[in-house]
Amino acid sequence: MADSKGLTVKKNENFSEWFTEVVQKAELADMRFNVKGFLVFQPSSVLVMEKMYHFMEKALQRRGHKPYWFPTLIPEGNFKKEASHIQGFTPEVFWVTHGGEKELEEKLALRPTSETAFYQMFALWIRSYKDLPFKAYQRAQVFRYETKATRPFLRSREFHWIETHCAFPTQDDAFKQVHEDMEITKEVLHDKFGLPFIIFERPAWDVFPGASKTFAADVLNPDGKVVQQPSTHLIKHDFAKAFDIKYKDKDGIDKYVYTTCYGPAISRIFASIVIVHGDDKGLRFPWEIAPYHVVIVPIGNTDNLISKARELEKKLIEFCDVMIDSSEKSPGEKFNLWELKGVPIRIDLGEKEIESKKLSLFRRDLNKKENIAETDLIRHVKLIKDEFTANLIKEADKIFHNRIVNSRTLDSMKKSIDAGNIVRCGFCSTEMDGKKCAEIVKEKTGAEVRGTNLVEEKSEGKCIVCDKVAKHVVYVAKSY
Repeated sequence: MADSKGLTVKKNENFSEWFTEVVQKAELADMRFNVKGFLVFQPSSVLVMEKMYHFMEKALQRRGHKPYWFPTLIPEGNFKKEASHIQGFTPEVFWVTHGGEKELEEKLALRPTSETAFYQMFALWIRSYKDLPFKAYQRAQVFRYETKATRPFLRSREFHWIETHCAFPTQDDAFKQVHEDMEITKEVLHDKFGLPFIIFERPAWDVFPGASKTFAADVLNPDGKVVQQPSTHLIKHDFAKAFDIKYKDKDGIDKYVYTTCYGPAISRIFASIVIVHGDDKGLRFPWEIAPYHVVIVPIGNTDNLISKARELEKKLIEFCDVMIDSSEKSPGEKFNLWELKGVPIRIDLGEKEIESKKLSLFRRDLNKKENIAETDLIRHVKLIKDEFTANLIKEADKIFHNRIVNSRTLDSMKKSIDAGNIVRCGFCSTEMDGKKCAEIVKEKTGAEVRGTNLVEEKSEGKCIVCDKVAKHVVYVAKSY
């Protein structure tokens, strides 16, 4: 049961404990399931994530992606067809070795990602240039034997995501898809979910296994660590060749396709929404994905109050999700509970409000009460609806951009990193010849070179490590 007494720690004083309390007290997940790294997702998170899936899937479908449901199990032979992919994922794979008591002839992987499943079928489905582009996605769980410390939603051994897999006739077409993926990330994660981020092109030593280029959105936590959110990848041509995915062009010549993949992890994005918008009272959800938009709290359980609450619910339910809290909790407990759970608007309804025909509204974006005439309820709730997410975005953007700082030396970088910032600096190379400098950055600061901003930035001066001419401006941060 949710804890109506609220949180006992402040977000900026002890972020780790704050996050643990929010997950437990707001009933987002129960961590007591007896398989390490696996969560029981509770209604307070499931209702939000269902809405998150809706926005992401609609954005994909509008751009021509078709939904599929693929098997959870992938034969080991599929992984072995592309060497760098299996090397990258084998340490994280859960293997199924028995069916009942019978040992299987070939091990089956619980999918850690599904390139090798989709490409098996692409080779059967794609025959002609007329079949291209082929844009597919699925919403699914993936499983990774995470050996580091697990953390609810942020780092689990099972997470819920969407993965797209697409095929194109040319590399230019494939690269356009990568840019489209990044547009979707902004449209949904920033404009709907209110998350500020920078999309980086990852350095050569940090690309997805089997990819030639990787781009990913990094969101910053209060403890100074970034969380990688949706990543999109231009897949090496080796994959299409390994799975023999060919098409006949207009001249009847066989050619290999070019492929991309994109992976918005809904459960991890949910973690960033909780972290970025939450405050010392608990959760704050953007209007578009809040589990309920309005909660009506009768101050007492008289027939008159419940009847009035249902009357208000009937007016509001046409354009928002409403619930009535008729529980036996005290008014103070109810107020704390719904602020903890992040519902955008609370209507406090007592006999005084009925008599005066005035209503008391508490809005969670501004954390303040507003008194309005009952006749003005619909107009006012619609006004808050239009303002709510924009207010959260404005606040989050300001905090994020104020924590990006410049450094010219490793000493100043370490101080900035320790203070919880993302550091921008000059760097010699993001190709493999720059890896040694990146390793020194990590050794000296505990942070990683995250990559270069897609918004082109002119590099000046020298590499922060080796004093060679800086070819790039890179961003450095600690990560999960």
